[in-house]
Amino acid sequence: MQVQSGTGLYFVFLATVFFLYWGCAGSRLARLTVILAANFLFLARFGLFYIFLIPACATIDYLVGLGLMRFQGRAPRRALVSLSIAVNLSLLVGSRHMGWFLSPGWDWVFPLGLSFYTFQALTYTIDLYRRDAEGTGSLLAHLSAVSFFPTLQAGPITRVAELVKQFAKPPALDRSTGGRAFFLIALGLLKKTLIADFLADNLVNRVFDTPNLYSGGQALLAVYAFSLQLYFDFSGYTDIARGAGLLVGVELPRNFDRPYLSANIAEFWRRWHISFSNWLRDYLYFSLPGKRTKTMPYAGLVITMLLGGLWHGVTWTFAIWGLLHGGALALDRWRQVRLRRRPTRPQPSRIGRYLAIFATYQFVCFTWIFFRAGSLAEAGQILQRIGSLTVGLEAVSPLLLAVLALAAAALFVPKEWYARAMDRFAASPFYVHAAALLLVAAAIQLLGGRGSVAFVYSRF
Repeated sequence: MQVQSGTGLYFVFLATVFFLYWGCAGSRLARLTVILAANFLFLARFGLFYIFLIPACATIDYLVGLGLMRFQGRAPRRALVSLSIAVNLSLLVGSRHMGWFLSPGWDWVFPLGLSFYTFQALTYTIDLYRRDAEGTGSLLAHLSAVSFFPTLQAGPITRVAELVKQFAKPPALDRSTGGRAFFLIALGLLKKTLIADFLADNLVNRVFDTPNLYSGGQALLAVYAFSLQLYFDFSGYTDIARGAGLLVGVELPRNFDRPYLSANIAEFWRRWHISFSNWLRDYLYFSLPGKRTKTMPYAGLVITMLLGGLWHGVTWTFAIWGLLHGGALALDRWRQVRLRRRPTRPQPSRIGRYLAIFATYQFVCFTWIFFRAGSLAEAGQILQRIGSLTVGLEAVSPLLLAVLALAAAALFVPKEWYARAMDRFAASPFYVHAAALLLVAAAIQLLGGRGSVAFVYSRF
């Protein structure tokens, strides 16, 4: 999904799916056929080979699922889930690093990353292996769920068994659900175009591309701006995906919960990219051996976050980003264990929590330098510019400062206000929804950034 020039095409596609889906809502077979056709059309936009590759891999997982539902013995079940893991990891690695295997000079990459597909696909077979979910005997239901188009590009990662359950229920369309969908889609577009893209175009990309041309103050401001760009870009995508899901009667999970207001790094990861955090915890960390030893829980956190970093890309910058977060999580776990051993636990003061939130945010922003930098040398240049302590802000316009202030203020909006605004909008008449969407479209045209900008996480 891309914005601005690609927005119109995507929402024409979404509207078509909406009318076809609810036009045959009385038939489960017809509903699933519409969803699967929509999934294939979405994939075909990135390459026709996807409509053969994804169904082939998904069918293997479906057959593995049938075997897991039938066999009770440990050996055959382990062999089946191992097959699914091997197929999906091969797809993940191949789609990201095929050039390594075919030719060092071959730089073609898959136009649509398959990370989120493979993570979502693995939830099905691993859940069945662990007996944590019920499988389906319908290939159509499995294919529709595992390749559900709103989640394909950048999540949120949703358990396939949960999607199958939702597809099985007779859907009901009401004004409130439609209003919630439009609210999420409009909010996601505003986050993306008016905040994330503006910050990227007017500060972040310029400073990170040529850091030596900017002062230390500008470099530091660019780091903070990137933290806001990434949050509003990714949470904006999630809002649009959740809204698209609601339009066909599917509730997708939340992916963000005001993460920059976290008082420690463990809380941050319970609030940031929640579906990915939960996936790493449930399917990677809990699968590591030796968790009952004294040291493995700490080492497991480091290993899990290192692998999570390398998932973004096999580079030193992503490895360092993962190691920093893994080390911080291990240190926080050690601190929590020490506190639990005390006869009385001190209650943190309000000022203490504010200081903890400030310190956590500074650490997260520091690690974002490695996440955003294209190389260790580029990260070093950013840190060097910040360390120069020069303060010139010539490249910072009043409008940029206003957008930064607006983005920062939005982080502090109480969740109750957000929920109340959504409920009121959902209860409004249809012409209010239509007028709001028209105003959003006009704002994007008048104030949006330059051209079509892909969502940050679409490349992963």
